[in-house]
Amino acid sequence: MNGSSVANTPPSVKSKEDQGLNGHDEKENPFAEYMWMENEEDFNRQVEEELQEQDFLDRCFQEMLDEEDQDWFIPARDLPQAMGQLQQQLNGLSSKSNLNPDAKEFIPGVKY
Repeated sequence: MNGSSVANTPPSVKSKEDQGLNGHDEKENPFAEYMWMENEEDFNRQVEEELQEQDFLDRCFQEMLDEEDQDWFIPARDLPQAMGQLQQQLNGLSSKSNLNPDAKEFIPGVKY
């Protein structure tokens, strides 16, 4: 049988290709994930630039919102306080009616 030669191979023996695929090659640097520390000053400068850029964008966005708020008309903020008193007087005048309660209902197109 041809399958007997494959079955007799001990499972602990691995080819060099298998070791390379698994990433456990003996030549691999065990400190590879810490290599960024070699250029720590560049890394810090890059992070600081990103933070400054984000701060600049935040300030610009807030300034844009402030300018937009100034463009909107907000009665409570933009009208003088005396306008509130005038509005109350106007509401009081409009509640008095000079209409005849005994008058016929108006129907368009009908002559009385």
